[in-house]
Amino acid sequence: MPMLSRRHVMMAATGAVAAMAAPRLAFAQAAAASGPFTLPPLTYPAAALEPHIDARTMEIHHGKHHQAFITNLNAFAKDNPKLGEMPVPEVLANLGNVPEAIRTGVRNNLGGHANHTMFWQIMGPNGGKPSGEVLAAIDRDLGGIEKFQADFNAAGGKQFGSGWVFVTVTKDGKLAIETRPNQDNPMMDGKRVLMGNDVWEHAYYLNYQNRRADYLKAWWNTVNWSKVAERYEAAKAGTLTI
Repeated sequence: MPMLSRRHVMMAATGAVAAMAAPRLAFAQAAAASGPFTLPPLTYPAAALEPHIDARTMEIHHGKHHQAFITNLNAFAKDNPKLGEMPVPEVLANLGNVPEAIRTGVRNNLGGHANHTMFWQIMGPNGGKPSGEVLAAIDRDLGGIEKFQADFNAAGGKQFGSGWVFVTVTKDGKLAIETRPNQDNPMMDGKRVLMGNDVWEHAYYLNYQNRRADYLKAWWNTVNWSKVAERYEAAKAGTLTI
C-alpha cells in the first residue's frame, strides 16, 4: 500500500470533518425553518435591482435579517401556537393581548416580518410608473408624483436612527405618508400599509454608507408599480394581509 503524504492525510481529514459537519448544518437549517412562519422567497434575482440596490445587500437583507425574524417567531410560536394561527394584522393591532414575556420580541420580529414581506413584494426590475387609480390617489391626496416622492424622501431622511417610511391607505383609498421607528408598522394602529421603504442602515450601507438621501432617491427606480396597484385594490377590498 503506497505511503500517503502529509498533504493527502490532511486533505482526507478535512474531507471527513466536512462530511460529518454537513448533516449537522442541514439539520440546523431545517430546525430554524420549522414552524408556522416561513421566509417569502424573492420573485426576482438578488442582482435584479442593481445598480440601485446591490446583490450582496439583497442577499444579506433577505437571507439573514428577514430570516432571523422568521427563526425568532417560530421559537415564540413553539410555546405560543396561537401566534402562528392568527392573521398578522390582527396580532399587530392587539399586541396588548400577547403574553408580556414575549410581547417586545413579537412586536419587533412580527413587525419586521410584515415590513419586509411588503418590501420585497413592491420592488422589482423595470417597475414602470404609477398609473390608473394609484396615480389618481397620489394626485388627489399627496399633491402629485413629484411632490409625493419629495415628501416621502424627506420623511425617510428625517427618521432618526433606524425605521421605516410608509404610505398608508384607508378602506376608501385615501393615502398618507407616515414614519415608524425600528420595526414598528402602521398595522399596530389598525391601519393598512400600501408601500414603504426601509431606512435601517443594513438596507443600504454597503453601497451608500451614510448617504441615506442618495439611497432614498435611487430606491424609486426599484418600485414595482403594478404590485403597488394590486395592494391598493386589496386594501380597499379589505383583503390586504401583509
